[in-house]
Amino acid sequence: MILLKIYVAARMDTLFTISYKYRIGLEQLISLNPHISSPYVIIAGKHVNMPSEPDRPTGYRVVAPFCPPVPESEFLPNWIPLASLEQMAKTEYDVLIVGSGAGGGAALWRLCEQWKDNGKKIGIVERGPVFLPTHIANVATINGDSFRLYAPPQITDLIGNRLPEYSGMKLVYALGGRTLLWGAISPRIPDFELATWPVPIREMELYYNIAEEVMNVTNTYTKNSSITQILLERLRENGYLNADDIPIAADLDQTRYGRLNSNVFFSSILFMARALSWRPFDLAVNAYVAEVVTEGAKATGVRVMTPDKKSYLIKAKNVVLSASALQTPRILLNSNIPGRAIGHYLSNHSYLIATASLDTKGFPEPLGALGIVVPELADRPYRLQLQGPEQYFDYSYDKKPVKDNWNISFYGASGKVESRYENKVYVDPSKLDVYGMPELQVSFSYSAKDEETLLQMYAGIQQASAAMQLQLAEIDGSLAICLMPPGADNHEIGTCRMGDDPLTSATDRYGQIHGVAGLYIADNSVLPSMGASNPTLSTVALAIRTADYLMKRLS
Repeated sequence: MILLKIYVAARMDTLFTISYKYRIGLEQLISLNPHISSPYVIIAGKHVNMPSEPDRPTGYRVVAPFCPPVPESEFLPNWIPLASLEQMAKTEYDVLIVGSGAGGGAALWRLCEQWKDNGKKIGIVERGPVFLPTHIANVATINGDSFRLYAPPQITDLIGNRLPEYSGMKLVYALGGRTLLWGAISPRIPDFELATWPVPIREMELYYNIAEEVMNVTNTYTKNSSITQILLERLRENGYLNADDIPIAADLDQTRYGRLNSNVFFSSILFMARALSWRPFDLAVNAYVAEVVTEGAKATGVRVMTPDKKSYLIKAKNVVLSASALQTPRILLNSNIPGRAIGHYLSNHSYLIATASLDTKGFPEPLGALGIVVPELADRPYRLQLQGPEQYFDYSYDKKPVKDNWNISFYGASGKVESRYENKVYVDPSKLDVYGMPELQVSFSYSAKDEETLLQMYAGIQQASAAMQLQLAEIDGSLAICLMPPGADNHEIGTCRMGDDPLTSATDRYGQIHGVAGLYIADNSVLPSMGASNPTLSTVALAIRTADYLMKRLS
């Protein structure tokens, strides 16, 4: 028999609070007070039956019961889901993408965004390893100075060391490709250059809009930086009317509603993240594509090799090559894909570099970052670009000094280079790579017209420097203006250029190889020209357009 005593509930009392206050089991209180409907209702003034000698637990009493144990699931071994080549060889893909750089990432994102959960199978293979989950400039311990020095040998192929005519060339083999290390400068190619393309200018404008939105391209990176605004004013006052803030793929939005914007500088890793937000896809790394497999005039898959030389056939109804303007034609040539223009019309930018100093005494604070471009004109076939000051265009935790004289990284001028048939990528059957495949070779030279452009650029750097009141550096009494070796600009294009004539182009206007159904190109190689503008934004725009065309064909 339980002896009871009566308790008069205080103003904010509930059975639950009484239970906690007097350390009486809540279930016991509920059973003794059937006239109280809920243990959580305020019962001020009511009589509460309480045991005169409650069964008090020893030690601290937990108010709520312990949560049931959560079964441990398998932890993620990687920050992005990976598949093995052995697994992928068991699947036939609707679309298989080769290469994870700007073009491959853009095509992947667009396919996943548009197809969502329609049951289509999408795969992507990357020659290199999983290396970084973001652009190198987003890594907190990398500053603006070390970023320009960071090219790890485990992912960087300095192929220019064996190509005397293209000695500045290097390739990056890693998930995300060269977008892990690129400068993120993202201009549009001007309309007077696009007028020579097989794609209507209005259609390019649509896809530029899509590309700029998904890559977070902005002209406000240097907004309110006095060094940029003052030099812009000086340029415009001296006739450079189209001088402008630098367009850069950088997410400058603030975190709102818990949505993070943590990857400031864009890389293709963001394409993959956006793609995964829509649907799953299969991704294999360390996968060397040796050749495209065809039956008749139709692509049916690719032959892929692992680092230990195991070979797999991955079947696909459509193959999208995005391996770079050098490696994509290598794959096509080793696959015996017909096409007179494949590998030819290699183009890039001629590049002059200069260093200058600037007196910033009297410039208002914040001095900020310097980022200026002077785009090319129809009668000025080169583009000027300035960044700085010194290593402080992009930096994380370095303390920026206060001083009145700064060195400016005058990236000088990038000049238009003619697209000529004799400039080419080819393979030599007598020279094999480590996978036993004919190795990439390059034949390249500047034309007389290219040399003329270089002379204009040299004079243009001096004129623009005078307009901005910059002091160009000298070595032994001569201006320290140097020509970067061919290939060092990383802007190679044209080796699978699009066009309507199979004699002068490798693909049609949608990026499909002439005469081979289901085989598409979506990287720099498809650009027929670029003038003096950086190619990446245009490559992304065209890759999205190619994905749209491919989906329409499959619907």
